[in-house]
Amino acid sequence: MSDYHSSTKAMRPVLVKLGCSLVLGVATVLALPVVSTAMQPLVGEQSVGIAHAAEKKEKPKRSTRRTPAIRAKIYEKLNEAQMAADEKKYTQAIQLLNELRDKEGRNSLNSYELANLYNMYAFIYFTQEKYELALDAYRNVVKQPDIPEAMELNTKYTIAQLYFVKEDYRNGVKTLQEWFKAKQEMQEDPGAGAYALLSQGYYQLKDLNKALKYIEVAIDDYTSRGKVPKEQWWGLQRYLYYEKNDIKRVAAILEETLKHYQKKAYWLQLSAMYNELKMESKSTAAMETAYTEGVLDNDKELINMAYLYLSQEVPYKAAKVLDKGIKKGQIPATSKNLELLGNAWRQAQELKKAIPEMEKAAAKSEKGELWSRLGNIYLDNDEFGKAEKAIENAFKKGDLKRPDTAYLVLGMARFNLQEYEGAKKAFKEAAKSEKSKDYAKQWMQFMDKELQRQEALKDG
Repeated sequence: MSDYHSSTKAMRPVLVKLGCSLVLGVATVLALPVVSTAMQPLVGEQSVGIAHAAEKKEKPKRSTRRTPAIRAKIYEKLNEAQMAADEKKYTQAIQLLNELRDKEGRNSLNSYELANLYNMYAFIYFTQEKYELALDAYRNVVKQPDIPEAMELNTKYTIAQLYFVKEDYRNGVKTLQEWFKAKQEMQEDPGAGAYALLSQGYYQLKDLNKALKYIEVAIDDYTSRGKVPKEQWWGLQRYLYYEKNDIKRVAAILEETLKHYQKKAYWLQLSAMYNELKMESKSTAAMETAYTEGVLDNDKELINMAYLYLSQEVPYKAAKVLDKGIKKGQIPATSKNLELLGNAWRQAQELKKAIPEMEKAAAKSEKGELWSRLGNIYLDNDEFGKAEKAIENAFKKGDLKRPDTAYLVLGMARFNLQEYEGAKKAFKEAAKSEKSKDYAKQWMQFMDKELQRQEALKDG
């Protein structure tokens, strides 16, 4: 029984460590933002000009600037370049843009035409993952005077995204803050995605307080409108609270996440968080849900499940998990795992199932300890001959933690086999230990009285 308690205690740091690593893993995934696919410039009718690198969801206010029109011949050449880009003929597209730029001359193109020219360059370079060239091109877009405010604003947002792709988080955050300020001046809602991106930037800059502030703005924005926050947002929020050691809040976030995103990692993390909060029954329930759903598929997870059941004094369920896992090959049939299964069956009062597993465990062990425990089980099951042989085998193997208790079992087995001399020798060996001395003497006294009673019966 003492081994069971020590195993349960040893389980806890494993679960906590597992939970931490999984929470950290989610935050790491968030480190790389996704650049909007809407950066691609789309050629529309001349009356509305060429669309810029804008997010389609945004509806910017109508610009008060007087923006020059795109001339028909310039529009046609830009359209030709975009068609080449759409067909992934990037070299040809760049050549067409170069011809437009060089033949017409920068001075002959108005600001809006130049802005769309550089916008097209930027898209092509980004598609080719030439991020520095794409950044330069987008910077040239916003340098142009008299372009629509919405075009300038959305291009700045794209520039911020590109800084994130290049892992230049300081400039990315700086540009985003400028973008936020402009949005505020236009009295426009930046949107939850922008707050989430800003939060990721601050996370990368190690400013965890600001990172938490902005990710919560993003999450609150979605929840207030009845929308489900993105999985990654909850992951970052969860990690940031974990860094603050607010385990209760982490558990609450995981509970909310699991309502919408059912994943094994989240069940394991939730179980670990409950475990840290000393809520063992909830920890077990979280793991049990994952097990019932069939998402626990490796030996460590299944063994942890068994330990949790044992900690909640449900040994039968622990034994069923281990037995099924070993039979399916999910849990290796090692001496240690078979012993755990045997002990679980024994605690569940299923001795007939415990004995074969302990026999297998002992057979695979190079030490005598398991044979000693097996002898104890045989004794409990009144299989005295097997108990005697198991203990004798234990002494042959050696390395026993408590040889005195092994001698006690051996003495009791021999007594029941009426091998009284052998029993007396075993009890005398057990009596050499301070821990077993009194118990061994009581057995020898009992045995002497029993022998006297048997002699009296014979005389009678």
